[in-house]
Amino acid sequence: MKKYKVNVNGTDYEIAVELIGEAEAKTAPAQEAPKAAPAPVANGEGEKVEAPMPGNILDIKVAVGDSVKKGQVLVILEAMKMENEIMAGVDGTVTSIVVTKGSTVEAGTTLLTIK
Repeated sequence: MKKYKVNVNGTDYEIAVELIGEAEAKTAPAQEAPKAAPAPVANGEGEKVEAPMPGNILDIKVAVGDSVKKGQVLVILEAMKMENEIMAGVDGTVTSIVVTKGSTVEAGTTLLTIK
C-alpha cells in the first residue's frame, strides 16, 4: 500500500493506494456500466410537445387534465445553464405528462401531450 498526498482545489488530502497483481485484477468481478433507462413513451392522445434540446426538467407547470392556451408555459427546461420555457403550440387539454421534475431529456424527447 502506497500513500500519496494530493491537492484538490487548494485542499490537501492523503490517500492510500493498493497495487494488486495482474492475476488478481483479472479475477476481480468486472463492474458493469449502468444501463440507461428506457425512454418513456407518451400514453396520451393528441399533439406531442417535445424537448427542443437536451437538458434537465426544472419544473412542470401543468397537470394532466389542465386546459392550456397556445403560448402558455408548460415546462421549464434547463440547458447550458439557462432556463428555457417550453410553451404550448395549441389550445387544448393536457392528456399525459411523460417526464418528471429533475429528469434529464434528450432533444426530441416527448415531454407531454395536448389534445
